[in-house]
Amino acid sequence: MKEKDTENLINLTLPVFNYTEILKRGFSLDQIAFIKTLDCNVDIDDLCKDARISNIKNTCIRKGLLTEDLKITVEGKSLIDYLNKTQSIKLPKKKLSSTVIDTFWKAFPSTDTFEYKGKKFQGSRALKTSKEDCKVKLEAILNEGDHTLEDIIKAIEYDVLMKKEQSYKTGQNKLTYIQNSLTYLRQRSFEPFIELIKEDKHIKITQNTEFDGINL
Repeated sequence: MKEKDTENLINLTLPVFNYTEILKRGFSLDQIAFIKTLDCNVDIDDLCKDARISNIKNTCIRKGLLTEDLKITVEGKSLIDYLNKTQSIKLPKKKLSSTVIDTFWKAFPSTDTFEYKGKKFQGSRALKTSKEDCKVKLEAILNEGDHTLEDIIKAIEYDVLMKKEQSYKTGQNKLTYIQNSLTYLRQRSFEPFIELIKEDKHIKITQNTEFDGINL
């Protein structure tokens, strides 16, 4: 590390209560130092050439403190905020509502068989799969902090409605091309639709999965 970079590092001297809480959560001072160094915008490329530092980086990624591209996650930011506390309080646990996966599960189509505008389309696939794996992946995506659950749900509704509308217009079942739920999350297939919704402020998805202000 360059000498000028060391001036940017935050003092890691912690009150005893902070240190105890951090150990309880399974984090080490090495991991804390690494994410706080990143938070100070210090260039760590040279640091990570060292095998030990590289292992610390990989552990931070595995524990959900950093994304693969070394962006500090929601949990990582929560840990940094905790380190700035001067009062004896417990480190908040990463806890997503138990309804998060249920909300996603409800929004995702069960099969590619559907009826739209009085027209029936016969499919052949189950689209919901591996609910527990979907939960883990969804939590990881939300922990990155780039997208909210609402963003993802609206994107799914938009994607599904577009495919149904295209099916109605062409007479061919376009919903059959949608990935299963786990692949959909792993490949982040919702992201283009999030961008489409953001670009067109007039898009409005209602509970009846109708759109206002857009031609499909």
